[in-house]
Amino acid sequence: MLNAQKINTDFLPKLLATQPEQFKELMDNSDKYRLQILYTQIDRDKKNRPKFTTFGYRINNSEYFYPASTVKFPASALALEKINNLNIKGLTKVSPMLTGAEFQKHTPMLKDSTAENGLPSVAHYIKKILMVSDNDAFNRLYEFIGQEAFNETLHQKGYGNTRIFHRLQVGMNKEQNRRTNPIKFMSGNEITYQQPMVISEKNYSSSTPISIGKGYMQNDSIVNTPFDFTDKNFYPLLDQQAILKAILFPASVEPKKRFNLTEDDYKFLYKYMSQMPTESTYPKYDTTEFYPTYCKFLMYGSGKNDVVNPNMRIFNKVGDAYGFLLDNAYIVDFEKGVEFMLTTVLLCNNDQIFNDDKYDYNTIGFPFMKNLGKLIYEHELSRPRKNKADLSRFKLGYDK
Repeated sequence: MLNAQKINTDFLPKLLATQPEQFKELMDNSDKYRLQILYTQIDRDKKNRPKFTTFGYRINNSEYFYPASTVKFPASALALEKINNLNIKGLTKVSPMLTGAEFQKHTPMLKDSTAENGLPSVAHYIKKILMVSDNDAFNRLYEFIGQEAFNETLHQKGYGNTRIFHRLQVGMNKEQNRRTNPIKFMSGNEITYQQPMVISEKNYSSSTPISIGKGYMQNDSIVNTPFDFTDKNFYPLLDQQAILKAILFPASVEPKKRFNLTEDDYKFLYKYMSQMPTESTYPKYDTTEFYPTYCKFLMYGSGKNDVVNPNMRIFNKVGDAYGFLLDNAYIVDFEKGVEFMLTTVLLCNNDQIFNDDKYDYNTIGFPFMKNLGKLIYEHELSRPRKNKADLSRFKLGYDK
C-alpha cells in the first residue's frame, strides 16, 4: 500500500521549483490551494515486473477536498466485481439493466438511446463514465452497488479513508441517498437477477465537521458562513492512486486490495479509460463538445485545440466541482517507453465563495494540470531506465 513511510517528500518541491513562472504562486500558497500531488515512477525488471517509487507533495489523508467525478472510477470496478461475485448464469456486464423507482426522487431508467441495442447496461454506463464522466451513469452504478456495500467493500480492501455515499448532481438528501433503486437484469424476456430497494444502515458522513471558505451562494444570495462538506463524498489521493494501481497492476498489490475482475474486465476498463470520445461509436458524441483531449487534464488541460500525441495514451479519471480540480492518471508513451502514475488535486476558488459557479479553472487549474503533466513527462523522458518496458498490455484496439 502507498503510505507515508514510503513516500519521498523532497523531490517534487525541487522539481516544481525549476519552473517558478508556472508553479511558484501555487507553492507559495499551497495551503490556500489545498494542493496535493502524488507521482509514482515505474521501473521494470528483466521479466518486465514493475517496481514503484512514489513521491508526494503535501499529501495529507485528513485534508478535505471534494473528489467530484473521480469517485466514478471505483464505482466502475465495483460494479464489474459485483457482476462476477453474483456468478449467475446469463448475467454479464452487457446484460440489459432496468432500474425502477421506489422512493422520493428515485428515477427509473428502462431505455438508453445511446446504446447500440437501446438498453442500459453496466458496460454501457462504464463507457459513458470513463470517456465523458457521465453523472447519471455513475448514479445508476451507485444504485446497483448500494451505498453500504460501496463503502464497506472498499474499506475491506484497505481503502479505509474513502467515503462515497451520495449520488451526483441530483440534489438528494441523506435519507434519499441511503436508499437505492430496485433493479432487474434481463436476458430476453427473462429476469436473470432482481434486486429490491436496498437501505444502508450506516452513516458515512465525516465524524468531524468540515467547513471551507468564506461563504456560499443560496437562492441567488451569498450566505456569509463557510460551506459545509461534512455530508459529502471523500476519496483521498492515496486511495485514488492505490485503486488505480490495483486496476492497472493487480499482480503488484496484495490480494485483498485487488478487485475480482476477469481479464476481459481489465481490458474493457483500460480501453475506455484511454479511448477518446471522438473514437466512440456507441455512444456517438458531438466532437465539438467532446473533443479528443476531453477529460485529459494532465498533459492537455482544457486544450480543445491541442494536438494529441499519437504515441501517448492516458488512462485516467478526472473530476471538477466546487472549484476542486482533480486527475488520477497513468500516462504511457509507447514510442519512448515511458510510463508513470500522477494524481493531483487543487482548489481553484480565489473568492472562497462556493456554489456560485465562479471558479478559477481556466486561469489557475487547467494551466497547472497541463504544466504539471508536461513537467513530469519531460522528467520521465530524461530518466535512465535499466530495462525497456514491455507496455503491450496497454496497447488496445479502439472503436474507430
